[in-house]
Amino acid sequence: MYIAITRQHLGDNYRGSASDFIKYLEKENEGKALEEQELFFNQTENDIDAQRVIAEIDANTAKLSKRDPKFYSIMVSPSQAELKHIGNNPEKLKEYTREIMKTYAAYFYRDKEVLVKDVLYFAKLERERTYSEKDKKVKENQAYASKILELQHQIRAIKEGREQGDMAKLQKKINALEMEAPHKQNGKRIGPGMAKEGHQSHIHIIVSRKDVTNSHSLSPGSKFRTSETTLNGEKVKQGFDRDKFYRTAEKTFDKQFGYRRNFVETYHARNLLDKDPKQFFSALLGLPANERQAARQLLFKAGVKVPSIPVNKVQLAYKAMMQLKKGIGKAMESGSIGI
Repeated sequence: MYIAITRQHLGDNYRGSASDFIKYLEKENEGKALEEQELFFNQTENDIDAQRVIAEIDANTAKLSKRDPKFYSIMVSPSQAELKHIGNNPEKLKEYTREIMKTYAAYFYRDKEVLVKDVLYFAKLERERTYSEKDKKVKENQAYASKILELQHQIRAIKEGREQGDMAKLQKKINALEMEAPHKQNGKRIGPGMAKEGHQSHIHIIVSRKDVTNSHSLSPGSKFRTSETTLNGEKVKQGFDRDKFYRTAEKTFDKQFGYRRNFVETYHARNLLDKDPKQFFSALLGLPANERQAARQLLFKAGVKVPSIPVNKVQLAYKAMMQLKKGIGKAMESGSIGI
């Protein structure tokens, strides 16, 4: 499960409307009849249209300066294994979203308990994910893509009379490069913008910086987890605990749908890999034999080259360990393992 929270981003100026972000989220609805479109939902309602989302988010910005984000985005991106477990069921994903938004509200540290009814948010299901420049497969295809583009420019120049050459010969080279590219999908070279195969459903959530009363700030971007500050001579609680939110959201999925999560799929494993690689591999080697084998298979499916994992806890060579860390890190970034 990959969950990310990001703030509205317009440089140092956050005066802009939510309309651009909502337009981006409407991309899968383009060209579809109204009855075929995926509409927004919130904690209690379904079938909310985009204009209402924009209007309510834009109107809920009292006392925010131009340097304050007006809203945050939460992306909830289950792995293919998790989606397969729930049958890629959109209603189950919506149920899960509503559950984790209760958790989201609970981890604001305030004098008065924050409940989900206090949070102004709208969510939208998307069924496709596309490859980006950051994906490992795109990066490894890039050298071939660059050569192909150069040859295509040469062919265009010949057609326009700016150069002389054998277009058939150049096209033959292009065809050979397309065949040689290491990563393909349905016979086509994988590149940025190409839709990924398999179950790719995920949820985008837009959540207002202000509560539903437009009176209190609820910023998940706070650098304070749980702390107190003095405001007008009174102590005030502040902060949001992202770490607890991510951990609880993962456990919620497992409990709600009876999912048995392998060590390498956990948020704990991701943190451990980032902060203490040696401890990560020690924990990996310490798994029971069946779980260790399942972990290896998950990493292999994610495109990570995994050395044979010994039964004992003999430490991996540092160089090999760091190479494996790099591979796992890239797989995590692309959501392949689903952490």
